[in-house]
Amino acid sequence: MDKQKSIEALQLFATGLTEGALVHKLQGQIFNAQGFVKLGQKYIAHFNEEMEWVEKFNNRILDLGGEIKFEGAKCRELISNPVDYIKSDLKIQEAGVELLYKCCESLINDPTTYDILKAYLADEEEDLYWSQGALEMINCIGVQNWLLRQL
Repeated sequence: MDKQKSIEALQLFATGLTEGALVHKLQGQIFNAQGFVKLGQKYIAHFNEEMEWVEKFNNRILDLGGEIKFEGAKCRELISNPVDYIKSDLKIQEAGVELLYKCCESLINDPTTYDILKAYLADEEEDLYWSQGALEMINCIGVQNWLLRQL
């Protein structure tokens, strides 16, 4: 088992997920302020869930004898239009799921880290499918009808 490889992978996801989680929380606040309370609460709850994954990643880094790092977040645009945000977030999710698949393959010799990232991958796929389903629903019933369901 290559501990350093596992630590680097976990740190990569901890950093990226911390940034993404903060964006989800801010987007949730924006959607709440716009009156789209269901959508706002979904993203705020998503923030909490994602931070639990960051905690798992950090604990595993420490278990492996590594040092956890707080690496600065990049500037990300916040999007006030809910549909535009879902489309933008979907692109990030697709890239993230693809990266997770590749990373899981490379960590097969560290079963504990592999299992953590595999469980995280399943969670991310669920989020990906939600976004895809939301966009399909929007195409089916129209933006205004979908937005009414988010009140």
